[in-house]
Amino acid sequence: MAYQSKQLHLILNCAIFAAITAILAQVEIPLPLIPISGQTLAVGITATILGSRQGALAMVCYALIGAAGIPVFTGFSGGAHVLVGPTGGYIFGFIVTAYVTGLILEKTSFHLVNALIANIVGMVITLAFGTVQLKFVLDFTWTAALAAGVYPFIVVGIIKAVLASWIGITVRRRLVHANLILEKQQKPA
Repeated sequence: MAYQSKQLHLILNCAIFAAITAILAQVEIPLPLIPISGQTLAVGITATILGSRQGALAMVCYALIGAAGIPVFTGFSGGAHVLVGPTGGYIFGFIVTAYVTGLILEKTSFHLVNALIANIVGMVITLAFGTVQLKFVLDFTWTAALAAGVYPFIVVGIIKAVLASWIGITVRRRLVHANLILEKQQKPA
């Protein structure tokens, strides 16, 4: 019974944080090619609260829901074509970002400074994945891909990293205090 409870808890965490990501994806500032959205903020919050494994699973869940055609991506878009399109690299990057961000926190500690470092590393990962796919899908030069996929997002990315760190650590502490998540993430049995 305890195993089923852990599995249910994992599924609920993934669903809740995939839903949060879908909601924040709709908060956007339009730019010519790639909008600034709340997706990356949600990824940072997710990883900071849940850690590597559950954070990455929540982002896999988010990507699969969107790939199935449910409009959870920015601008209420959905479908596999989004994942293979110019901005799909960012979505694939969310999975790696959540894992690495959570892993950094698990290897150090869930404190604000470590969360900020982890979220900035995560921002770089997301931008790298997005820029690579943007370059190849649109046949851009590296200079053009960086100009479209990285430079406009650096300042906003740092602000989101600060917010994700602060929100994530604050919420995580409250969830640990309420015994809704464990202080240290445990490996499944």
